[in-house]
Amino acid sequence: MTMIEIRWHGRGGQGAVTASEVIASASILEGKYALAFPEFGAERRGAPVRAYTRITDSPLIPRTPVERPDVVVILDRSLVRRDYIEGLKEGGIIVANVPLKPQELLDKLGLAGQYKAATVDATSVALKWLKANIVNTAILGALIRSTGIVRLDTVLEVIKSRFHGKIADVNVMAVKDAYDSTQLSWG
Repeated sequence: MTMIEIRWHGRGGQGAVTASEVIASASILEGKYALAFPEFGAERRGAPVRAYTRITDSPLIPRTPVERPDVVVILDRSLVRRDYIEGLKEGGIIVANVPLKPQELLDKLGLAGQYKAATVDATSVALKWLKANIVNTAILGALIRSTGIVRLDTVLEVIKSRFHGKIADVNVMAVKDAYDSTQLSWG
């Protein structure tokens, strides 16, 4: 494996930073090297947030922002715009929290034929299981389904170790539900 770079876009309070950390932890459990880190602007709930995850076979991982990601993950529907896709590598994957089919998303962004897309209504999944618009674990299900970068069971193990009791249980259900309901623009 070469380095896989993921750039996360969300709003404060949606869990983009936590999601990036969970994927990094799952990667480490599977024997890879990984690094997750946030980039904040105005640090307040609702403000745009970026986070980054790098997964590789080498312990030498750059700590700079991801400008040419393999995957762009968009947690907030208001951020589904072309400027948030900027820099995505050719053939890269857009994972988005939208109630659209993947091809509809690509058409809306004017990107048909350039990238792959995975869509899931993570907001509905989060409201169903968490009773709150905290979409990070739901979007993790879509990321895993669309990339296969880590095993679903490994992510669930990390969630169970990070959260406890009912909080862990509902987050596990959100990941599984989103994993099952993610639509892909390929295969």
